[in-house]
Amino acid sequence: MANQNDNFIDEVFDDLRRERLFRLFRRWGWVAGLVILGIVAGVIWREYSQARDQAQARAWGDAILAAEATGDPQAIMDVDPQGAESRRILGALLAASEWSEADGDEAAAQALRDVAGDQAAGTVLHDLAELKLVMLQGETMDPAQRDEILSRLSRAGAPFELLALEQKAIALIGAGRTDDAVNLIRQIQEKDGLSQALRLRLSEMMIALGVEPEPSENMPAG
Repeated sequence: MANQNDNFIDEVFDDLRRERLFRLFRRWGWVAGLVILGIVAGVIWREYSQARDQAQARAWGDAILAAEATGDPQAIMDVDPQGAESRRILGALLAASEWSEADGDEAAAQALRDVAGDQAAGTVLHDLAELKLVMLQGETMDPAQRDEILSRLSRAGAPFELLALEQKAIALIGAGRTDDAVNLIRQIQEKDGLSQALRLRLSEMMIALGVEPEPSENMPAG
């Protein structure tokens, strides 16, 4: 008898719970519907945005390749000049490289200075533009400006630390400070993250300075 009473009570409670859930759903179900609709709309918008961005990036890349094929660096600069800042800055860097290869050093230097002075460039592109400017102008750059730029770019952890140190060594060689250049090259060679190309260039500089490099300096990094 007790078991039947318990079953009856459980059924009553189940009915009450179902009734309560039904009332709650009838009252607040539209909220859940809006939440689900919002999630679905968000997913659709994200997929649409990604597809749009990819299409724009492909179109920009195709336009850059077409501009490069003309052999006119200015054509690269003219690709979507009012478009996304990052693409405009990358276009300026590409144009600078084309100008430098075509002996248009002044135009290349101006493009690099514009990038370095652009607040939208960000640290990496800003530093890259300054490094390329130093490499382009070399000894023709004001020595104080050259030293100031390389001191910033060669700070520990900077994006182009090792390449900037290499340019420092080149500057020391140009100034006739051979011993300082050799010491700096040795320090660079002890750093982590050297590419094989950089390792080879450093060894070649040592040889050019009349210093026989260590055997390990000519060996590929393990």
